[in-house]
Amino acid sequence: MKYLLALAGNQNSGKTTLFNALTGSNQHVGNFPGVTVEKKEGQILKHKDMSLVDLPGIYSLSPYTSEEVVTRDFILKENPQAIINIVDATNIERNLYLTLQLMELGKPMVIALNMMDEVRASGNSIDVKKLSDHLGVPVIPIAASKNEGISDLITEIERIASNGTPPPKLDFCVGEVHKAIHSIAHIIEDQAKKAGYPLRFAATKMVEGDSITADVLGITQSQMHIIHHIVRSMETALQTDREAALADMRYTYIEKICAECVVKHQETHEQLRSEKIDRLLTHKYLGIPIFLLIMLLIFALTFSVIGPPLQDLLQMGIDFITGVLSDTMQTANVSPWLRSLVVDGICAGVGSVLSFLPIIVLLFFFLSLLEDSGYMARVAFVMDKLLRKIGLSGRSFVPMLIGFGCSVPAIMATRTLSSDRDRKMTIVLTPFMSCSAKLPIYGMITMAFFPHHAALVMITLYVTGILVAILSGLLLKNTLFKGNSVPFVMELPAYRLPSGKSVLLHMWQKAKDFLRKAFTIIFLAAIVIWFLQSFDWSLNLVADSADSILASIGSVIAPIFIPLGFNDWRASTALIAGFTAKEAVVSTLTVLTGAVGESGLSMALQGIFPTSLSAFAFLAFAILYMPCVAAFAATKRELGSYHAAIGAAAYQTGVAYVVALLIFQIGRLFIG
Repeated sequence: MKYLLALAGNQNSGKTTLFNALTGSNQHVGNFPGVTVEKKEGQILKHKDMSLVDLPGIYSLSPYTSEEVVTRDFILKENPQAIINIVDATNIERNLYLTLQLMELGKPMVIALNMMDEVRASGNSIDVKKLSDHLGVPVIPIAASKNEGISDLITEIERIASNGTPPPKLDFCVGEVHKAIHSIAHIIEDQAKKAGYPLRFAATKMVEGDSITADVLGITQSQMHIIHHIVRSMETALQTDREAALADMRYTYIEKICAECVVKHQETHEQLRSEKIDRLLTHKYLGIPIFLLIMLLIFALTFSVIGPPLQDLLQMGIDFITGVLSDTMQTANVSPWLRSLVVDGICAGVGSVLSFLPIIVLLFFFLSLLEDSGYMARVAFVMDKLLRKIGLSGRSFVPMLIGFGCSVPAIMATRTLSSDRDRKMTIVLTPFMSCSAKLPIYGMITMAFFPHHAALVMITLYVTGILVAILSGLLLKNTLFKGNSVPFVMELPAYRLPSGKSVLLHMWQKAKDFLRKAFTIIFLAAIVIWFLQSFDWSLNLVADSADSILASIGSVIAPIFIPLGFNDWRASTALIAGFTAKEAVVSTLTVLTGAVGESGLSMALQGIFPTSLSAFAFLAFAILYMPCVAAFAATKRELGSYHAAIGAAAYQTGVAYVVALLIFQIGRLFIG
């Protein structure tokens, strides 16, 4: 028999870490909420018949956000044989709130009590057997990050999945809430049975006023009127609203359990340490300056100290391989056009992008340290006040933060936002963040025009993207996205030492994605660019690329960029190629200039951009204009239509043009 298992738990409870331990997968793990935005599937180790689905982290089964809908729909519609509920033992009271809701679904369940190593280290304790007796479901203590208790958990998972025994029906509601739930249960009993919904769960959802459940059950107008009357009576008697009444009921029961099962002398060492560090890093006035200083240090190490020697070493290797290949083809009397395609097209285009691999890997090494330590969640908290001024909340900073890596998962991560307005607005603003695909562009221009100020230029570019997003937000919140941002509530995870495995995995994933793109999209783009710049419209080989098909196309577009300080057809052509992938800007300029080596490319670029100011304006445009086709497709998918995606892309490109124009025209007043 095949078993389908669901892994559910709060955000940042170690869910993805446990998924990796159970399945041997290498999913990305981050120490901030909202890492998982889609369900992931894998097979339990040594149990090919047991398929485990890692669901997005949630705090309750009330569908306020997209990830809550994904989790709830999966459990109710896909009908898994068992639920593995991961609970953060260091914050057990909050985590058990979801546990009680999951138990209402009537599925066989096992609780994986995670981070027990931290509980023990702090001198605290949890009576696991007594907790299991109270809840009526097996509880297995584990430390997922250290692989402790995983074998016991797998054994228990196998047992409950094969037995199919649901958890006992806990009836811990009292008083007015008890009266409301049971009254509604009598009204909807037949409909819940027909829909396949557990009665207790369905009744509780109707108390909450859950419209999705009402639609599924087919609640009639007369039934809805009666239910509203029951709920209003409950609210009047308790002098509170329906959601608060249910929350009070659950937390009262949780407090009773914890009073008997949990011995807590103090906060864990990690939590105590975090409180001390946060006094500085989340300081009202120092928080943002500290973040900028940390980023400046990272850029200095990446682009000025460690990165360049590694990049030079890789470039030497690429040049050597290209030289050997060229000599071999010449010795073999290979046709000149084919030799030019391989050497001047493919090797130059792909090689120019590949040389930036050390820079990208190094940058994501540092960013992964910040993320895994828990600092990035603090940045979201610090940014909340700033983002609220533009109509968003600090939670929107999480997708924007992911956008520094890649716009595609960042746009997908907007599903974690509960407000549809905030989600759409964040999708439009996120591509202004400098994704890793833009790094080769920055590196190429910076080495040619600002070799002694690389770190300063880099942080200026990143800050420019953030400032433009802020100013755009101010514009959009008063025009297309009128309204107020939702309240910002985010759990700040305890600071933890980054896992070496997790950091290396993050670096490898970025390197793999970069290499895959280099040898697919960039490879094809280099061939197309070489062909278009080598032939005229009559398909004759040209001696000068200025007479080519590409030159004639680029020359039509080039005048648009004259106010930005550059009108060379090669620059405009490179920007067009950037629609396929931002790295293609670098490969295109390399192929079009025919430059050899870093110094040769720098000299060639100085021929395309008359001044350092015009080169910086080009960089500003490259940061901000519409993202690649993959990000465009993600935008279309999340916004729901091509019209909306095209509108977002047009807005982003228009903003890019205006910003680059202002930089160049105002800069000329000072530089001359």
